[in-house]
Amino acid sequence: MSSLADCPDMAAIQGGTFRMGSDRHYPDEAPVHRATVAPFRMDRTPVTNRQFRAFVQATGYVTEAEIKPDPRHYPGALPHMLKPGSLVFTPPPYPVDLRDWSQWWRFEPGANWRRPYGRGKTIHGLDDHPVVHVAWRDAEAYAAWAGKDLPTEAEWEYAARGGLDGAEFAWGDAFTPNGKHMANTWQGAFPHENLALDGHARTSPVGFYPPNAYGLYDMIGNVWEWTADWYAARHEADAGNPCCIPDNPRGGHEADSYDPREPAARIPRKVLKGGSYLCAPNYCRRYRPAARHAQPVDSGMSHVGFRCVIRA
Repeated sequence: MSSLADCPDMAAIQGGTFRMGSDRHYPDEAPVHRATVAPFRMDRTPVTNRQFRAFVQATGYVTEAEIKPDPRHYPGALPHMLKPGSLVFTPPPYPVDLRDWSQWWRFEPGANWRRPYGRGKTIHGLDDHPVVHVAWRDAEAYAAWAGKDLPTEAEWEYAARGGLDGAEFAWGDAFTPNGKHMANTWQGAFPHENLALDGHARTSPVGFYPPNAYGLYDMIGNVWEWTADWYAARHEADAGNPCCIPDNPRGGHEADSYDPREPAARIPRKVLKGGSYLCAPNYCRRYRPAARHAQPVDSGMSHVGFRCVIRA
């Protein structure tokens, strides 16, 4: 593995202790607690289509979305869903019930990292956009090929804060300081009205918005990013939480990560961080370092990507 000094496309993060989580937003962000991370380097941007293509060309790797699902793992699944493909955001033309995500997510056979919007569409012209439709196994495979790892949730949040301990956003406490858009998020009434005031209706090229104080781009918005940690419904209340100590980079427990709303589908979930271009004030205020989301490890979507770290 390369030394930390030999990674010009990565930012050096010195490590330290910070206040992780939030008591003011979604319940799974609580409680605020002290967490400590050791020094590491992090990719300055999410992994791009160009970078992921190089990995696939070098290894012949096939992503989860390109493989037909095994019906034994998906009890009760409809036959038309058991095809290679992925979920693609498809905005409805009118307001819908925000409690029903099926109103804007559509399973697209043939959708994968090469065809992020489904059959007949490619990543032509999107080389510098984040790769999407990558499941957790896909992100792990890329990281291993690159001689890197996926970040823990604590490492990711510490890096996203850029030294602004306790700040609401990665750049301070104002969402759009002086009217300037600092990240690729949703403007308008989600999911039917996308004003695209920040210039992008879907993903944006990496590095389009200003970096945080650690020189990291797109830590907020654009695409959600995988971490190494199993999901739990709350943080533990002290720095002894194993998910926050780099000596145990894959903290938490797989059995505790299953979705209680789907007891028949025993698919473990990992933590996503950072929000995406679909995060909106009226629906998903997760464009903050403390925000988190549970994602089944077998599922990529059209707004899920990743970046990597190297630990000292």
